[in-house]
Parts: sequence; structure tokens; C-alpha cells
Amino acid sequence: MKQLLLDIKPAAPATLLNFMAGRNDEALASLNAVATNTAQSTFIYLWGEAGSGKSHLLSACESIGMRVVDNVHLLNNEAQIDLFNTYNQLKESGGTLITSGLHAPTQMGLRDDLATRLAWGLVYQLHPLNDAEKALALQNHAAERGIRLPTEVVDYCLRYLRRDLSTLMATLDALDEWSLTTKKPVTVPMLRQLLQLNLEV
Repeated sequence: MKQLLLDIKPAAPATLLNFMAGRNDEALASLNAVATNTAQSTFIYLWGEAGSGKSHLLSACESIGMRVVDNVHLLNNEAQIDLFNTYNQLKESGGTLITSGLHAPTQMGLRDDLATRLAWGLVYQLHPLNDAEKALALQNHAAERGIRLPTEVVDYCLRYLRRDLSTLMATLDALDEWSLTTKKPVTVPMLRQLLQLNLEV
């Protein structure tokens, strides 16, 4: 039997359009405003725990030509000075800078001058999706692919699988491929069999 979960197609490229905002709609709206040159502020700092969407948003911004710096909390002193200078240069030239870190700018032990600069622009705390939002994201993804996705399959995924959205989406894609191959509808027994086959590899 083909091991579908081990041969999953690459995830779709991160864009601002395919970001599931959840409670982060204000941050997404501000990034869209920067992308369409309708923003009042072109300096945005995003922070939040792992899985809150920072990497997706920064990757999306970078893909459309924005200047981005991820994980500023990991920058050493020299890199912090470089970022401080870059910020000032972009501010003078009317440029754009999107940055992110694990915590708010003033709560990561950064140089005071850099922390102050990062806090000058728009600052958003990103929140991970809750279960209801993840379920909605799965249903939306299924609808885009033309999959009839029973609620009990979504519930099973949220209860027994890794809960990050990329794993859930990849599992759904594998289920869709297997459903098309076997010409059978997506069900919980199909999902269980798929997972069991994967464990046996």
C-alpha cells in the first residue's frame, strides 16, 4: 500500500491570502495595507509563541519583496546594531520592515535603542488558532479541494494527531489522495488505517 503520509506534496507557499487569521485579523489587515501601499505605518513587529503564525506571515511578506527579520530575540549584539542601523536607514528612505520575535520588543533583553525602535511601529501579539478555528481551517481546505469532510474526521484529527496546522493540512491532503485512489469517501476508519500504515513503515 502506498505510504501517503510519507510522500506528501510540499505545502502551498505561504501567502497573506492563505493565512488563517483567527484572532490575528488586525495584524493581517495591517500587513495587507503595507503590501498594497495603503498603510500609515510601514514598520510592523509580530510576536507570539511557536505555532502562532509568525513564520508564515514573514515568509509571505518576504515573497512579495518586503524586508523581513525573523527571531530578533536570537540576534547577537553585532546583529542588533545592524538591525538598528537598518531600521533608521529604512525610516529615512520611507522603506518597509517587518520583524518578529518570541516576546514584546522590551521583554527580550535586546539593546534599549533597538527595542525602542521596534516598539515605535505597530506591534501585534499573534495568537495560535484554537480548536474551533483549526476545524474551520480544515473544513475550508477540504472545500477548496472538493472533499466531503465529516465532522467526526476533523474531531479525530484534533484529538489524536499533532495539533499544528501544517500537520493537520498534510494529513487531510493525504486522505484526499487516498480517497481518490480507492474511490472511497473520507471516513474515520480510512484515517485510522492511513495512520496505522504509516506507523508500520
